[in-house]
Amino acid sequence: MPDIVIKKVKKGGHGGHHGGSWKVAYADFVTAMMAFFLLLWLLSSATEEQLQGISNYFTPETISQSESGSGGILGGQSLAEQGSLRSETGAPTVSMDIPPVKTPEEIAEQRLAEQEDKEFKEAEEQLRKAIESSPDLQELAKNIRIEETDEGLRIQILDEDGTAMFPSGSAVMAEHTKLLLSKVVEAIKGMPQDISIEGHTDAVPFTTITGYSNWELSSDRALATRRELETQGLATGRFAKVAGLADTDPLIPETPENERNRRISITLLRGTGERPALDDQTSDQGTSGSPSPESGSDTESPTPPSGNGLPTNRRPSFSVPTNR
Repeated sequence: MPDIVIKKVKKGGHGGHHGGSWKVAYADFVTAMMAFFLLLWLLSSATEEQLQGISNYFTPETISQSESGSGGILGGQSLAEQGSLRSETGAPTVSMDIPPVKTPEEIAEQRLAEQEDKEFKEAEEQLRKAIESSPDLQELAKNIRIEETDEGLRIQILDEDGTAMFPSGSAVMAEHTKLLLSKVVEAIKGMPQDISIEGHTDAVPFTTITGYSNWELSSDRALATRRELETQGLATGRFAKVAGLADTDPLIPETPENERNRRISITLLRGTGERPALDDQTSDQGTSGSPSPESGSDTESPTPPSGNGLPTNRRPSFSVPTNR
């Protein structure tokens, strides 16, 4: 009987080793995860400007206007007249527009203009509230116009719906006009600007046997307004101009005979008047070249300039145009 040989094949179990390749894969995975979480941490700690810069780097906002390259320092090369060209004499450069640096004088003028705009808005709001809160003036709200112009804050008191500020042909002010001017004084008394007053009439001819015309009438009404404002408490030195313009500057040019053309314009002139120095402006001029009170000098000190560099104690003036 022949011998029977039984061959048994041993199969590897699950607990055997497959080598070290899995360790390399695992290390790559851990390294990638570490880099990913490091990127998340950097993005979370970056500012909005830095994030915007990164975004613009990968997605340029500008498009090349040339036919080759991007048009910038990374632009392609071209032998044609159009397209990006490489400079053979120097390295590529980047140019950008830099806003001009403002001088201290320009900064001071800008801050002065902003402060004046704020003062004008506050005065307008105060005057409107004063009229609305007064039962005697509520009906006169239609007789006053407030607007901000290039010249300054203009307050106009005009005739409207049969309510006249002055009797016809007279410069004697009505009582309700005086009451209205008192509210104007309350609103602008604490402001530093100089004041201009102009009288206006309509185009209806007005001439007496003495030659008294709309020119004299408008001038007399402007002067009467100045006297009333001074009586109500405004300083005399604040009046820079008082003039009568007759019917040469109508409010409604389409109908020069309209009653609303009869008005008084009170303007707070922009950039005038003496005001204290702004908080953040340091003045070293007091220690150089300025005589101190203890020096004993009898020389009269010069008039302090206003915010725009002009003297502030100008003498009041008025003008009466000649007859046409």
